[in-house]
Amino acid sequence: MTARIITFTVFLFPVMLQAQIFPQKNYPKQYFTWPVQATRALAANFGELRPNHYHMGLDCKTDQKQNVPVIAAADGYVAKVKIEPYGFGRCIYINHPNGLTTLYAHLNDFYPALEKYIKDQQYKMESWQLFLENIPADLFPVKKGQFIAYSGNTGGSQGPHLHFEIRDTQTDKVLNPLLFGFPIQDNIPPAVMRLAVYDRTKSTYEQSPRLYPIKKVKGIYQTVPAVIALPTGKISFAITAVDRYTGSTNQNGIYEAGLYDNGQPVVGFQIDSISYDETRYMNAHIDFKLRTSGGPFVQHLSRLPGYNNGIYKEVSGDGVINTGDGETHQIKIAVKDTEGNTSVVEFAVRSTGTAAAATPVQNMFKPGYLNVFENNNLCFYLAENELYDSLDFKVSPATGTHGGIAYLLHSGNIPVHSFYPITIKNSTTDNPDRMVMRRWWGSKDDYAKAVKEGDWYRSSFKALGNVELYEDLLAPTIAPVGFKEGMNAAKLNRIVFVVRDETEELRNFRAELDGKWLRFSNDKGKTFIYNFDEHCGDGEHELKISVEDVAGNKTEKIYKFTR
Repeated sequence: MTARIITFTVFLFPVMLQAQIFPQKNYPKQYFTWPVQATRALAANFGELRPNHYHMGLDCKTDQKQNVPVIAAADGYVAKVKIEPYGFGRCIYINHPNGLTTLYAHLNDFYPALEKYIKDQQYKMESWQLFLENIPADLFPVKKGQFIAYSGNTGGSQGPHLHFEIRDTQTDKVLNPLLFGFPIQDNIPPAVMRLAVYDRTKSTYEQSPRLYPIKKVKGIYQTVPAVIALPTGKISFAITAVDRYTGSTNQNGIYEAGLYDNGQPVVGFQIDSISYDETRYMNAHIDFKLRTSGGPFVQHLSRLPGYNNGIYKEVSGDGVINTGDGETHQIKIAVKDTEGNTSVVEFAVRSTGTAAAATPVQNMFKPGYLNVFENNNLCFYLAENELYDSLDFKVSPATGTHGGIAYLLHSGNIPVHSFYPITIKNSTTDNPDRMVMRRWWGSKDDYAKAVKEGDWYRSSFKALGNVELYEDLLAPTIAPVGFKEGMNAAKLNRIVFVVRDETEELRNFRAELDGKWLRFSNDKGKTFIYNFDEHCGDGEHELKISVEDVAGNKTEKIYKFTR
């Protein structure tokens, strides 16, 4: 009896504390059925931390196979269809009578009636890539459990699976599907690996956090050391934590965490009800600088100054603990999954005094303000909502790889929220209509057309780092695979082209068969594929392929063949 009482005290008490920060969700249970006819298992859950975004749904396993039947999770109708080379790939949205929408992504072929409709629309619009947002409600009604598509690996997928989402139809907020009672058994609490501590008298971007290991003693996680003493009067925390479900070794994302100071709730975050307009705020929820510098993911238990609302709920503060009172603060962090399994971290913090005053900075960029840099050759600005925390912004000359004009805009280890404009002066180019900008950091490159404005050229990017303005005079290349001029293609079932360009970006690809637009798919970017169908009959044909890159360089090739 004594052992049972102790277990109840250790594990139920944190759950009761959690409820003081977030009320219980009341989503409908058993309304939706599992959306794919495969073993009920997850490759990823909602809220996992991904580059520049949260994972916004469930990755349902398909037994490592493609073309597994995908079914409608509930009665409704096909409301939208998206086809794109990256992202969702081939995707279906179904609206349901209860005000929710389900999304099914990375699909192969849709069910026959829908597949024919989409193909007709592509030929009508002369575009393989499309987003049909207003399909009439009476055109494709579906019943719960009805076959709607085959699973695949299209778009941004790295392996066969079904990406599945549940959204609020009216707001387009994405909800955590594991709150809807799907049969995924989970009796394993999250695992907490480390604690990060920040001196909040200065920006989180102007420091490296102190990282403390965690050990589990009698069911409670504790820091090493148990009392953390720092020479500052303001401290905030972040954690590294993962979740698992029963029978799986996958490290999934956590659902919820709450911070308590001397037994009182301060702040918490909950990974639910996030729109795609908000998902990039993940970069404010983690220590982006630490992660992109090669460190671990840590999730802040305080809202950074430039992160408005979102996943955090503030009860008695923003998560910054005032240790300047000279007292020792007993801190508790409760980490929870969607099934209520909870892990607790306990430790104490105190101040050893005030650190030396920081050196004044010359060019402090701050969230909530318009931040501008300009000189005789370079100009850019970050709008009020671009930064999540302050930083001493630095600009310096850089060495490009194309012989152009290059600068380093502070560091690619500092996130920005959306696209910002940048203009660079160049009055010497002989090809003003072929100017592009390249932004790079590490192995990641982005390219954009540079628009002439007098002697200046303007582009925009969604990340900081190195930028270079240069002339791009190289046209894309077109390479057929297993297909050539003058051949008899009767034994082929498809035509494949690989298109490459220095910028790795294309403005346009167009294929015409005997003067009429021909549908080539373009899954995952560089490869364009036409599967022979009724649009190419027997006889002699002329196929014209035209491509254009972001600078406006064009390549055209014509192939005559017999079918």
